[in-house]
Amino acid sequence: MAEFILEIGTEEMPARFVPKLAAELKETFGKLLDEAMVEAAEVRTFATPRRITAQVVAIAEAQRQEEETVTGPPTRIAYDADGNLTKAGAGFAKTQGVAEADLFKMDTGKGEYLAAKKVVGGGKTADILPELCLKAVESLSFPKRMHWGGYDFTFGRPVRWLLALLDDAVVEFTVENMTSGRETRGHRVMGPGPFAVASSADYFSVIENDCKVVIDPEERKKTIVAEGDRLAKELGGEIVWNDGLLDEVANLVEYPKPLIGDIDELYLELPREVLLTSMQSHQKSFGVQGPDGKLMAHFLTTLNLEPTDVALVKKGWERVLKARLEDARFFWEADCEVEFQTWLDKLENVVFLGPLGSVGDKARRIETLCSKLAGMLGESKSILPGEIAEYAEAGRLAKADLVSEMVIEFDSLQGKMGGIYAARKDKGDIVSQGIYEQYLPAGPDTPVPSSLSGALVSMADKADTMAGCFGLGKKPTGANDPYALRRCALGIARIIMEHDLDVDLEVFLKNAQAAYSKDIKWKVEQGESLSNLMEFFGQRLRALFTGQGFDTLAVDAALGAGFNDIRTLKARLEALADFTREADFEQAVLTFKRAANIIRKQGDEAGQVLTGGYTKELFEGEAETAFGTRLEEMGPRFDDLWQAGDFAGLMGLLRELRPSVDAFFDNVMVMCDDQEVRLNRLNLLKALVDKLGRLADFSALQV
Repeated sequence: MAEFILEIGTEEMPARFVPKLAAELKETFGKLLDEAMVEAAEVRTFATPRRITAQVVAIAEAQRQEEETVTGPPTRIAYDADGNLTKAGAGFAKTQGVAEADLFKMDTGKGEYLAAKKVVGGGKTADILPELCLKAVESLSFPKRMHWGGYDFTFGRPVRWLLALLDDAVVEFTVENMTSGRETRGHRVMGPGPFAVASSADYFSVIENDCKVVIDPEERKKTIVAEGDRLAKELGGEIVWNDGLLDEVANLVEYPKPLIGDIDELYLELPREVLLTSMQSHQKSFGVQGPDGKLMAHFLTTLNLEPTDVALVKKGWERVLKARLEDARFFWEADCEVEFQTWLDKLENVVFLGPLGSVGDKARRIETLCSKLAGMLGESKSILPGEIAEYAEAGRLAKADLVSEMVIEFDSLQGKMGGIYAARKDKGDIVSQGIYEQYLPAGPDTPVPSSLSGALVSMADKADTMAGCFGLGKKPTGANDPYALRRCALGIARIIMEHDLDVDLEVFLKNAQAAYSKDIKWKVEQGESLSNLMEFFGQRLRALFTGQGFDTLAVDAALGAGFNDIRTLKARLEALADFTREADFEQAVLTFKRAANIIRKQGDEAGQVLTGGYTKELFEGEAETAFGTRLEEMGPRFDDLWQAGDFAGLMGLLRELRPSVDAFFDNVMVMCDDQEVRLNRLNLLKALVDKLGRLADFSALQV
């Protein structure tokens, strides 16, 4: 076995490209080796801003050999009447490189065909690798490719060198004007090179010692964290780590060198969010906080070299950050002198979305929705009547900070600054928290608002956007979702479930539609728009639960019973999923599906109105009486369990009932000649199906 190294050297790549390219090269090269029948150990990849490297520690020196059977023309065409090869048969033998004596007839199931066995593979890996390397380089994808020089080849950034070694031999391939060799380049300042690599075994040693490059991104991260923690500890504090920023910083450097910088203590009067945003977004630096959790007058940045004059470099970083903090301080002081009403007035001139009016209009609609939501949830969430106005005010002020100086400059602080300003102006926790958390959840992996007011403002904001967009016919199609409506629907669903909100989804969406002005010219009639919204929510909930590992049929069955009450949907689905794993599940489904099918065919499809009301006096026989009695006895227990949200108990109740239903089907003719008795029996089954239908659509389950 040999060792293989491929290195693609480039101009500095954006940090977001780096990990993706490493993962892509690993997958692509492994797949190419497999397709080429070259046996190899796992492909390992490493990436820095200036290089992408693939390493195969053990790679076979020759292709694997395999014998395969190749079929040719049908034998009736391959041979003439005298049994001699025709032109078609001889051509097949020539194409496959086999003698006539090695041909044979083979029955393929579709007829008899001429066939030959041939051995494939066996080529030298060194001869195959050039083509694989070229394919691997060409297959790497980028959000946007670029040309350089006068060449036709495109890549994410200009390619400056190619290194490809199979042990000590160069694997020669050419990309545009560049041919691979054994030379690599190092850190631009600390070891620019070029350096010749004698063999693949020497590569990592040359990269570390001569090139001064830490090629493993995990090693770069460990260095930043370890050194950052050490430096912060010396100051009596700790680093405010941000995982996303740490990944980005590790992919911005080839030789990480953490450095502590200082800021003037007067900037500590700024909100923590503003300070961290200034450090993280613009300077890719981390804050330092003390044992009390308050930020200290320091920051941690990461250099890409060992400076000869640390003090000078430190001063440069501090000067740049100071400029950002000075701007932030100016915006903070300016905003603190402005009243919310001034911002609300400005919102009247900010367009929300074409025909849907201004952001001021949207704020009023959110205010209305928050008020209604707080009213609906008053009893279940212990909202006092006097607090409803505060929830409404949170909605009214939710968008005010969009025209503040701070958010215009630091748009990632929208919502947060509004909440901070509201708290500073003594608006109370309900208002300030509602504004602060209104944009949560921002995605599937971000938390929902922690406060109830944040949850209500977020739901109102998202529902308003959805109702408006669906009314204008801007329903997402395919991958096109410019208004993030899928994220809105999932956000609402997650908030309802995680906050255990007793909200009727359809009523809530109707309220969102009703909050719009009557003057808006909708492109989709509001009834149809509501239907589309409900269908959209059903699709998103299906995607949410199947993504969490629930069986698709169980999800469909749970959704089929309705999802107006999203709060209990997941509990109902979990109980149903548990039920599907029980030994008697299949028999239970068959029984209940039989009842549902009879009601569907003899009720809706036959035009027969069934109410679920039955008369015990019309029961005939022990089985029918027993079923009716059991169903009646079950009623109060079913309602109690439903009220308590005990869906596992409800499934157990169905299990108790099933023997009576089976006995009924075994001993009673439902479609008897007596019309009155027949109708009574159908209504008896209808009463059963109505209860089942609240739990799940059993017809969606397949056994």
